[in-house]
Amino acid sequence: MLTAIVGINWGDEGKGRMVDLLTSQYDVVVRYQGGGNAGHTVVNEQGKFALHLLPSGIFRKGVVNILGNGVALDCESLWTEIQDVTGKGVSITPENLKISDRASLLMPWHRDLDGLEEARLADKKYGSTKQGIAPFYSDKYQKKTVMAGELLYPDKLWEHLEGILEWKNLTLERVYGAKPYTMEDLRSWVADYGEKIKPFICDTGALLRQAQAAGKSILFEAQLGALRDLDYGIYPYTTSSNAIAAYAPVGSGLPSAQIDQVVGVVKAYSSCVGEGPFTCEWFGEEAERLREAGGEYGAKTGRPRRVGPIDLVATRYGVQCQGATEIALTKLDVLSYMDEIPICAHYELGGEQIDYFPFPAVLPDAKPVTTTMPGWKCDISGARKWEDLPQAARDYVKFVEKEIGCPIRYVSVGAERDAYVQLF
Repeated sequence: MLTAIVGINWGDEGKGRMVDLLTSQYDVVVRYQGGGNAGHTVVNEQGKFALHLLPSGIFRKGVVNILGNGVALDCESLWTEIQDVTGKGVSITPENLKISDRASLLMPWHRDLDGLEEARLADKKYGSTKQGIAPFYSDKYQKKTVMAGELLYPDKLWEHLEGILEWKNLTLERVYGAKPYTMEDLRSWVADYGEKIKPFICDTGALLRQAQAAGKSILFEAQLGALRDLDYGIYPYTTSSNAIAAYAPVGSGLPSAQIDQVVGVVKAYSSCVGEGPFTCEWFGEEAERLREAGGEYGAKTGRPRRVGPIDLVATRYGVQCQGATEIALTKLDVLSYMDEIPICAHYELGGEQIDYFPFPAVLPDAKPVTTTMPGWKCDISGARKWEDLPQAARDYVKFVEKEIGCPIRYVSVGAERDAYVQLF
């Protein structure tokens, strides 16, 4: 079985929680895009973790975790994360974590350039997390990055880096007036971080082909969601990689893969970190109450997330972009304080009510058309069977399922690994 777990909306839907839950059914878990600019929060018997680069299967014994060639490999962030997770008793070795030799390295200057460009944009900024993601992918497509595998061949590495350094310093100095890097800086950085991840680097493409030939089950883990996808999201307020399931074979290192199943993760309400149009957004006391109830603060940045009711228009579009075959609806328990459950059912654009997701240029002009359903006003965190949920909660789940056109298989009612209801 080849399965992708992906975000349907703006990210932060709870993908890490679902990967952690489902990895018991899989042999291999692969992160196939993105970098350390977002977080997957996982709560299990070993504690609470905010993962940024590590695949969420790292907590399962016997599971091989892979960082694929499509990942922005930040050695510094990865090593810090490994130290944090192992410090809490989780074993991470070259046996259960493998890094693609074809993954490109995110260099220190990528973070510098990210911050410098956001500062230059001022009030027109994209809302970057300033982790260097956009400059990294820009350089990758200009063929101005080094691959992780080059760490295994130092002579080739230094020759390559020297050429890139000259080019990169032109941008740092002449465009932004920033301090240039030296080869001594790079040698120090490689010694501090590159050397530490070398034992994990290998030909993961060969490993994945062997796993597929042996009939192993593989889980592809995405970062962010469909509405942050570079090609299909709310451009230019997107990430700089493809967060859709269709990219999983390419970014994982198994381009021949045919995905059997796509689990789309949807939050029971809407949340969004960063800039850009967010049609269903709430403000003021109403937003603050939902934000506090859901703990809606960025796992990487700590920034308060923008929040609102579930957006059926955006969610339906996300389901289509991801080719979702089933849905995991997360954080249903957070809505338990509400007398009525609000829903963004349609948009209004140009004086007309619409149900399609608009082109990015006109999306800021869209207004939400909302409706409500009865609330359940009771604690549902102990529910483990469909019948345990109150009728109003079941009605809400079924209404969302019908409107987005995709079956809901999992409903999470808490952050813990076992806090969920499975419908089929």
